[in-house]
Amino acid sequence: MAATHIPKVPLMRPAVLAVASAVLLSACTWVHLAPAAKNVRVIPAGATPAGCEKRGEVSVSVKDSVAFYERNTLRVRDELETLARNEAPGLQADTLQPLGDPAHGEQRFAAFRCTR
Repeated sequence: MAATHIPKVPLMRPAVLAVASAVLLSACTWVHLAPAAKNVRVIPAGATPAGCEKRGEVSVSVKDSVAFYERNTLRVRDELETLARNEAPGLQADTLQPLGDPAHGEQRFAAFRCTR
């Protein structure tokens, strides 16, 4: 009977594949702007905007890390803003203002209806 040769798979291969997958996936943007959110603007943090009625607050979150890989902070911030803009029309808001910086993939925004 002939011996069957079974190739040895290095133990590092699964780890390398996991890291490569995380890096490739982190480059993708999974959050897309909804059509109703296109007219929602985001203003800088600070004083309450003049001529605006507060409609509520929006709290959003995304993954800021995949396994032990930290995602690009600018991309995380952009996705948080997009998610918040997507939520604003549900509050009949057309303006958002961050209530603080993103932390651990989460951020809160004040939602306003402003006369322009």
